[in-house]
Amino acid sequence: MPPSRTFDAIILGGGAAGLMCAAVVGQRGRRVLVIDHAGEVGKKILISGGGRCNFTNRDTAPDRYLSANPHFAKSALSRYTAQDFLAMVERHGIAWHEKTLGQLFCDGSARQIVAMLLDECAAGEVTVETGRTIGEVAHADGRFRIGGDEAPALVIATGGPSIPKMGATGIAYDLARRFGLKVVEPRPALVPLTLGGDEALFRELSGVASDVVAGAGKARFREAALFTHKGLSGPAILQVSSYWRAREPVAIDFVPDVRPGWLLDAKRLRPRALPAAVLAEQLPARLADRLAERLALAGPLNGCSDKALAEAERRLSDWRFHPNGTEGFAKAEVTAGGISTAELSSQTMGAKRVPGLYAIGEAVDVTGWLGGYNFQWAWASGWAAAQAL
Repeated sequence: MPPSRTFDAIILGGGAAGLMCAAVVGQRGRRVLVIDHAGEVGKKILISGGGRCNFTNRDTAPDRYLSANPHFAKSALSRYTAQDFLAMVERHGIAWHEKTLGQLFCDGSARQIVAMLLDECAAGEVTVETGRTIGEVAHADGRFRIGGDEAPALVIATGGPSIPKMGATGIAYDLARRFGLKVVEPRPALVPLTLGGDEALFRELSGVASDVVAGAGKARFREAALFTHKGLSGPAILQVSSYWRAREPVAIDFVPDVRPGWLLDAKRLRPRALPAAVLAEQLPARLADRLAERLALAGPLNGCSDKALAEAERRLSDWRFHPNGTEGFAKAEVTAGGISTAELSSQTMGAKRVPGLYAIGEAVDVTGWLGGYNFQWAWASGWAAAQAL
């Protein structure tokens, strides 16, 4: 029985990357089908940025992405920039604002971004089908077939398994392996870390946040860290979680703005002051109390030896936590790892060994920092693939 419909490209996944790719391909005059198993497209877009969608970052640069090949993202990011996407946002009359660290958000709702992408798809006469199970993907004679539909090109844009309650799955990796593509082991990224053992005592500080410098490996981020009932979260922790590896420590500088010798200076100037009170000038009071307790700084400063205060300074600027894990894909904003970049062309996002097969967005082993970087990779990789379709 002949296929009921023929397209130039079938895109699996109606998220940021898939819709962007579809819109651009459709407007190039190609017949495009987007298939998404969810009831509506763009579900992750809708919940991002507290519902206002941190849709890109002005400071986008390749060094803000993790990948087994740190150079892979350069081509796509240089050809479709944050300014290019912002121009589309402004063309659609969407009001936006910039927060800290180059992050751009909608003034209104993330639904405006989804509506914009669907309008762009409509302009290219793209067929978008939601609530449709992908099922078996057949490949023969240079054609990809799904159900009664076929095309010479197939784009994997199904994302990663982060936030499974939104319907996220690892289908991208199943498809990649089906076509013989290697997959870099997926793991949760931009995810809270959990504490156990002796460090579980810090869970009593649940809800306390402080401006810190957090580090894992060679990565360092200055933002807020938040104590939770399970461990550590907040922007600084989410950032370093992408770099953290099991059994490695996370280093926290609780006092990034003080100069060396600040506790010794306090002892000379205010010998009767309590250490926790001095720490509370730099930190939330509850955190200051807990840290003073852990440092065994009891009684007034003049009762603490210079050696003990110097050691306290050192530990406060390089406090080592030893997470026992993460909160997993359920709480991860994105997935690190994915379809190996060694299998793909950085120019076209096409599979080197399977003509007509492409992979874009979060499905690929390219993971951005927190703050709009992953959306910019979705837009850029989707655009790059679209140029080749």
